Amino acid sequence: MQKLKWGMIGGGEGSQIGPAHRLGALADGHFELAAGALDHRPDAGREYAERLGVAPDRAYGDWTEMLEGEKGRSDRIDLVTIATPNSTHFEITKAFLEAGFNVLCEKPMTMTVEEGEEIVRVAEKTGKICAVNYCYSAYPMVRQARAMVQNGEIGKVRLVVTAFSHGHHGDATDADNPRVRWRYNPEMAGVSGQFADCGIHALHMASFICNDEVATLSADFASTIPSRELEDDAMVNFRMQGGTVGRLWTSSVAIGRQHGFDIQVFGETGGLRWASEQPNQLIYTPVGGRTQIIEKGEGGLHDDAQRLSRVSIAHPEGFPLAVANIYCDLADAIRGEIRDGLPNAADGVRSMSAVHTAVASAKDGGAWKDARPSIFK
Repeated sequence: MQKLKWGMIGGGEGSQIGPAHRLGALADGHFELAAGALDHRPDAGREYAERLGVAPDRAYGDWTEMLEGEKGRSDRIDLVTIATPNSTHFEITKAFLEAGFNVLCEKPMTMTVEEGEEIVRVAEKTGKICAVNYCYSAYPMVRQARAMVQNGEIGKVRLVVTAFSHGHHGDATDADNPRVRWRYNPEMAGVSGQFADCGIHALHMASFICNDEVATLSADFASTIPSRELEDDAMVNFRMQGGTVGRLWTSSVAIGRQHGFDIQVFGETGGLRWASEQPNQLIYTPVGGRTQIIEKGEGGLHDDAQRLSRVSIAHPEGFPLAVANIYCDLADAIRGEIRDGLPNAADGVRSMSAVHTAVASAKDGGAWKDARPSIFK
């Protein structure tokens, strides 16, 4: 099977997310890195791309140069990943979609709801794939949880409780660290800090496993370190369209928590729990029965969980391979086999609508508000 050609914008040397994308995209032999504009410094980006094996004529100085260079090629890239600062996602994503490229965009897909709705329309008009990197939904045992819910194995879902909280920004003396400060600066991060950074992963996970969408929400935001303009802690209550009750806590000042991403789903006949720090295990409790541990790689898992498991039981598969699972689904989609679990532009705009709604709710004393983007009402 011929490899697909892949390009990357951003994610250069020293980037936090860049290595995960490169490991993930190349892990299963579906893609080869053919083009890149990897750094905001043109010369550094070109040099690093060439070190990664990109041909000199496809090691670009910036994304506009890459777009022009790839448009006219007979061997143009099949997919471009956008891993640039948040405020640039909309412009780059739209430009590449309109030029006929498939796109994987880092979250948040856009900074505003209106931009997100425009991306949905452009993707529909061009017929190209626009995926969003909600990669936690690609862990095998998360796919197992989703399949169990869809198959009615815990009955109708009543309640979902999720958290994505850590303490790595809890030191007030480190508040001026540039790697920390931008996340709470509206000019760089947008209208929300911690909820837009981590909370939307938890919100997407709730929707993904429950196979339902958030309809209304009520939020309370706090900036526990006074110098921060945007929130570093948030509590969001929500209701899904199917009636499920949701509770979400996200924080960056929860000292003692490391990654802190977990979810519990409670149905009429059973409950499920998954935690990113123990990603190989899904905890299942049937009503009136004993709690069970379902292990990645064991027999009898649902097809999607089996398909995305690479190594035998008891061997860990970490974050880069969750990203790799997104690329597996993308490769299938580009070749014509659409995967149900691939996060798309609709997920991206729903997340951004939830962010802006939560900001408005927090400013309005936690008032309940409609969280749906107008395009889906």
